[in-house]
Amino acid sequence: MTQAQPPRFEPQTPDFAERVKESFTRQRVMHLIGAELSEVQPGLVKIRLPFREDLTQQHGFLHAGVITTIVDSACGYAAFSLMPAGASVLTVEYKLNLLAPAKGEWFLAKGVVIKPGRTVTVCEGEVYAMNGSEEDNPPKLIATMSATMITLLDRPGVTPG
Repeated sequence: MTQAQPPRFEPQTPDFAERVKESFTRQRVMHLIGAELSEVQPGLVKIRLPFREDLTQQHGFLHAGVITTIVDSACGYAAFSLMPAGASVLTVEYKLNLLAPAKGEWFLAKGVVIKPGRTVTVCEGEVYAMNGSEEDNPPKLIATMSATMITLLDRPGVTPG
């Protein structure tokens, strides 16, 4: 994987990781596709997804919509990890580049905050196809994302997170 270290940001709440994890458990689509939260740091989130045949397209590769789903969530939760208590996050824009067919035993989506803001946060994401352990087999970069997230505060009917 890319060896560049993500920018270091300070979370606005000490319980940022617990807030991310709690919100992730409420994301039904993550449960539906079998995605798991694998790492949470301030401004960085990783999501792991095992390969499943029922998530493939006609050629047997992981469907682009599923790739988009996991990296969008990784970026969104990276942004959410830096937001104040009571805030919620929504994606307002993204661009996805599919670089290679999504063929692997499992997939790792990484979302990183590039520039946090009071209202808008800019993130970058990457998705890797993995075979075996990360130590034994080099990951293959299959997609990149540039995403913009919006902070929602005190919105009636919107559960924080």
